[in-house]
Amino acid sequence: MTANWAFFAAAEPDLATTVERRFGAFTHHVLATLRKDGSPRTSGLEVRFLAGELWLGLMPGSLKALDLRRDPRFALQANLGEGTGMGGGDVRISGRAFEVEDAGTKAGYVEEVEPPEPFHLFRTELTEVVRTSVEDDAYLVVQVWQPGEPLRTVRRT
Repeated sequence: MTANWAFFAAAEPDLATTVERRFGAFTHHVLATLRKDGSPRTSGLEVRFLAGELWLGLMPGSLKALDLRRDPRFALQANLGEGTGMGGGDVRISGRAFEVEDAGTKAGYVEEVEPPEPFHLFRTELTEVVRTSVEDDAYLVVQVWQPGEPLRTVRRT
């Protein structure tokens, strides 16, 4: 089962706000895709949360865009920032990304984001959102959301 960003935000508004803030704190994040041989590829990129969707805008012909065209599975990690504080926690999103060819949708994205053109635009469907944080300097807290499941929270000492 998958869900778009709006579905996730409606199901877990507090976690969605935290995730958006973590991604908004820095410009560049890390995307993991799968190469032809199935091995992982990690690359930097920028993400956008617009109109209830999580969008990935990629340079034309980039290897990560070609990877996603071939196999839409991805993992996305928010930039942790400087030091070891992880302000707001470590945030990861997994799912599938599908290229958008619709001219009107791409035009709306261009109007909002003003990316360098040409570019590939991918709309995402989420399969998992995970936040790991430290609570009271004593607990490691892991929150896991998957479509159709309640939010799971695990605290470890």
